Amino acid sequence: MSTLRSIPAARPTSGAPGASPRSANGPLGVFDSGLGGLTVVRALRAALPHEDIVYLGDTARVPYGTKGPATVTRYAMTCANHLVARGVKAIVIACNTVSAVAPERLRVELDLPVIGVIDPGARAAAEATRTFKVGVLATAGTIASGAYPRALSACSTRIETYGQAAPLLVPLAEEGWTRGEVPRLAARRYLEPLARAGVDVVVLGCTHYPLLLDVIESEAKALLGNHVRMIDSARAVAREVAAFLENRSLLRDAARGEGSVKLLVTDLPKSFDATASRFLGSNPEGAEQVDL
Repeated sequence: MSTLRSIPAARPTSGAPGASPRSANGPLGVFDSGLGGLTVVRALRAALPHEDIVYLGDTARVPYGTKGPATVTRYAMTCANHLVARGVKAIVIACNTVSAVAPERLRVELDLPVIGVIDPGARAAAEATRTFKVGVLATAGTIASGAYPRALSACSTRIETYGQAAPLLVPLAEEGWTRGEVPRLAARRYLEPLARAGVDVVVLGCTHYPLLLDVIESEAKALLGNHVRMIDSARAVAREVAAFLENRSLLRDAARGEGSVKLLVTDLPKSFDATASRFLGSNPEGAEQVDL
């Protein structure tokens, strides 16, 4: 019988052998195709309040989920290279679509650590499940990639993964419809197949979904019981990034005070600013538009 394999605290790797060292006081780089990755920034801020963060939202080319793997990888490389040019000490891929297809390419091409969102969420789910049945709510592209079943199987061959595409949750999060009958009915519709499968853990496999955590969790408990566990992959990533930086002596000097957040977008900065505060939980400085 297979048993649950040991799950490391963090598994990001640096790029090419002989990669140049980065300053511990340099910023963290985070990127996504648009707004959703700001929930990862929010979790990072809670876990690592002294770190500076540079966030890049590729709003000119959003969404990534409808693009092919080669295109997504090309877009990811341009985003990552822009952050490298700004002197970041590590890169967090705050996008499930990119994390499903491109992290190894980025690790090979870049000379610094790269951390995706899928593996940390999968490890947290593997630790939480008792029935070895894990449900994943994500975009259609992430579900089709098979990335979560692969990541969960790497943790334990006993785990059965049940994926459910939940595309309507993304526009609901962006429009601020996070409470009330509409998001409740949408969440219930997407959770019903997972309830029939008997999962005891539900992974929020899209960075937009934490904004709907309360309503998703409420519906999950109504369908599955109070024992069901919700895994917010943004928080799982933040925990692993914190452990990684500490293990590599890359934590920013706390004496420098609270860290800052710099927002970059590739299009529509004013529209981005209008919505960003909901995802961050605070009012950020205005986003700067950049050309990739």
